[in-house]
Amino acid sequence: MRSIVDSHVHLWDPRRFRMPWLDDLDPLRQPFGLDTFAEHARGLTIDQVVYVQVDTTPAYGLLEARWAVQQDLPVAGVVAWAPMDDGRIVTSFLDALKGLGPRIKGIRRLFQTEPDPDILVAPDLLQGLRLLPDYDLSFDICIRNQQLARAIDMVRACPETQFVLDHLGKPDVRGGVLDPWRDHAAELAALPNVVCKVSGVVTEADHARWTVADVEPYVSHVLQVFGEDRVLFGGDWPVVTLASSYSRWVDALEQLTSGQSEAAKQKLWADNARRVYKL
Repeated sequence: MRSIVDSHVHLWDPRRFRMPWLDDLDPLRQPFGLDTFAEHARGLTIDQVVYVQVDTTPAYGLLEARWAVQQDLPVAGVVAWAPMDDGRIVTSFLDALKGLGPRIKGIRRLFQTEPDPDILVAPDLLQGLRLLPDYDLSFDICIRNQQLARAIDMVRACPETQFVLDHLGKPDVRGGVLDPWRDHAAELAALPNVVCKVSGVVTEADHARWTVADVEPYVSHVLQVFGEDRVLFGGDWPVVTLASSYSRWVDALEQLTSGQSEAAKQKLWADNARRVYKL
């Protein structure tokens, strides 16, 4: 049985923290804890997971991170929220996060719902992102494909910062649209300080009718342009359950990578996540 390090797992309890984006998502508006994750991952060997912030209202950001680092194994690292748009002022928040202990590994501030892509190159944001190497923290980029061009500029402007692209940059899998996402992904991959999570792709497809063939062009492209050392498996649980069981997504990715060497598979499924997040 393959050992897996899942680089992208969410846990939450809407009774604990306010998460407005769940208001209209009945299937997800309930607690999802480690016990439920273990049920969904039954039959798989999940050695470690990286907890990724769940977009609570900002007032709960530090409380969420404190709760996340208190979770039991297999949670080995936490990607927390921080107000990165605040430039140098964010240092006080980053100091507080680092004070929570060594499980804090990275930062994510969602941009996928921002109407203006130029927010990704705002001077205060870039100043904040350039501080992260001083804290030994990476930054997860969660955007839609229409924002990729500006994300390239953002990554290029912060060459010392380690970036992690979530969900392949959310291409339009449902519409079968490859371009310009394909060229933008390749341009981003040409920058050495960014890696890509192979995650979230089935929720960008037709939830009820997606097939492995539907997601294959997107997964194959990032595997090619990022290379075997810069791709990480991500389950995106429980969001993935909108379109797939956890095990079905694992099986699909196993099928899509069947032609890769065992060494490349080991990197994708475990080693790269351990290295990038310093687990």
